[in-house]
Amino acid sequence: MHSIGNDIVDLNLAKVESNWQRKGFLEKQFTKTEQEEIHTSEDPFFKVWLFWSMKEAAYKCYTQSVKKRFFAPKQFECSLLSWNQGVVVFKEIKFYTSSSFDVLYLHTIASEAQKEIKLFSSVLATEELNRAVKERLAALTGIAAEEIEKRKTEVGAPLFYHKKKRLTKACSLSHHGIYGAYLFCLQN
Repeated sequence: MHSIGNDIVDLNLAKVESNWQRKGFLEKQFTKTEQEEIHTSEDPFFKVWLFWSMKEAAYKCYTQSVKKRFFAPKQFECSLLSWNQGVVVFKEIKFYTSSSFDVLYLHTIASEAQKEIKLFSSVLATEELNRAVKERLAALTGIAAEEIEKRKTEVGAPLFYHKKKRLTKACSLSHHGIYGAYLFCLQN
């Protein structure tokens, strides 16, 4: 199975709800190299949440493969290749990330594949997430949206089906604050 993951951060909510500057926060979540990048960044707040979203997206990829959840953000090490492209390494496995930015949110997608794969994604209001995925799948497959069902894997990753036929090869849903995002690739 091809693993994919995504994460979204509502930047306004992150400003109010999370004190990333409190004692011990950076040390618990980020490697020494990442901490140095955060501290020397022109916008440390943004760099914290960029790295966090990269780690979360890569974590979702990994947990889809191993079918086990855990908490170890420092073990996922981020590096930027450009302003919006990066790599996250966990146990010598590389996850390739692409991030998009808005003044209101930050969205990162991750994949184990370095080569281009056909992915479908969108950012929208949290409450529209499941409906939007079903509508996008309906448009791509010709199956009525109300006939498409979401089921979860043992680690909580969503997959979409029509009756017994699986429609998505892999799927990732995320939400934070008022924003939601989806990412999926179709079953062959």
